[in-house]
Amino acid sequence: MRRPMGAAALTAAALALALAGCGSDDSAPSASSKPELTVTGAYMPAPVADTMAAGFFTVTNSGGTDTLTSVTSDLSDDVTLHSTKGGAMEEEKSFAIPADGTLAFASGGNHLMFEKLTHRPREGEKVSLTLHFARTGTVKVSMPVKSATYNPKTGH
Repeated sequence: MRRPMGAAALTAAALALALAGCGSDDSAPSASSKPELTVTGAYMPAPVADTMAAGFFTVTNSGGTDTLTSVTSDLSDDVTLHSTKGGAMEEEKSFAIPADGTLAFASGGNHLMFEKLTHRPREGEKVSLTLHFARTGTVKVSMPVKSATYNPKTGH
């Protein structure tokens, strides 16, 4: 013979079921977990002008979200972040780096612009950068200067 459950027992059972659905996958980073950033593939094509250069790299994040807010360099006091949308270059204030994701700066897409260069870097030289992130702080990068026609996919 069945006995009816009391109101308190029903509430407790409902609460237990609701809490069971609130579990999280601890193996996947959440937006609130600490970002874990790695910068790879940095390079600058040898500039063809004395006053302007571009820079490229990839940020890989195996942790929580972060935001690239600025870049500084001893090569220029004026380093800006740019995107390319519909073939047009647009200056950006920052770039989000998703949890467990990447942010690519590549030819024809997102890139750095160095203006008013202190000197014209030559192929083989290394340019020092500091990437500034909202959560991680600063990350120092050594960006080699490659040939003006360098393409990282083919090495030319």
